[in-house]
This record gives sequence, C-alpha cells and structure tokens, in this order.
Amino acid sequence: MIMIFVKSAGGSIIKDVTIKVADKKDLEFMLGLETLGMKRAVACVITFLKDLEERSSRDIEVATGLRQPEVSIAMQTLREKGWLTEHEIKSSGKGRPLKIYALRATIDEIINYCEEEKSRESARISLRPSRS
Repeated sequence: MIMIFVKSAGGSIIKDVTIKVADKKDLEFMLGLETLGMKRAVACVITFLKDLEERSSRDIEVATGLRQPEVSIAMQTLREKGWLTEHEIKSSGKGRPLKIYALRATIDEIINYCEEEKSRESARISLRPSRS
C-alpha cells in the first residue's frame, strides 16, 4: 500500500489517499488469470479489487495503470458475467457522480469459471476434424 497526500499550495493536507500497489503475489495471480484466458485489463482489475471492499473507477485507473477506456471495457466484461457490484456517489461540487465498484463473485468462483471455459475451449479444439 502507498499513502498519497494531496497538499494545497500552502502545504496543508487537503486529502490523503491509500492506494494498493501490486506485489509479487498479485502479479503471479494476474498472470494465472491471463493463462486461463482472461484479458489482461480484466485480470488487472480483478487482481486490484480482490482484497478491497470497493473502489472508484479513478482509483482503479491509478493503481493498475490502465487508461479509462480499458477500465470501462474491463468493467463491462465483469458486469456481463455478474461478477461486479456498482453504485454511484455524488462527487463534491459539480460534475458526474463517481462510480464505485466491488467484486460480487468470489475469487474461487472466478477461477472455476475460467478453468471451465479453458476446458470447454480445449474440448472444442480437440473435436475439430483434422485437415489432412
């Protein structure tokens, strides 16, 4: 975890933010998800959210290094699979509400799904007639 302090021009702390940074175990987990056929951005987001209650899309962008469109596409994938909860909170001042996300599915459910998909894909490939 890294603590970031946002300071005013006068030096007083306006806001402090704690951001989770991937460690070696997180990177291994993410690579495992990719090996099971998951897209990199989706694997990044799952890895980031797996140990947290909930986070904003901006937190996800900053912590994972993904661009906003990549985060949006990853969230759409998680939403379609039913693995995501989301809600909005009003942002301070004007502007759009902030989207807050959390994983609904457990890591075991996600891994089992990926393993089953990989197994189904292998079965489809092995059933294809060979071209001789």
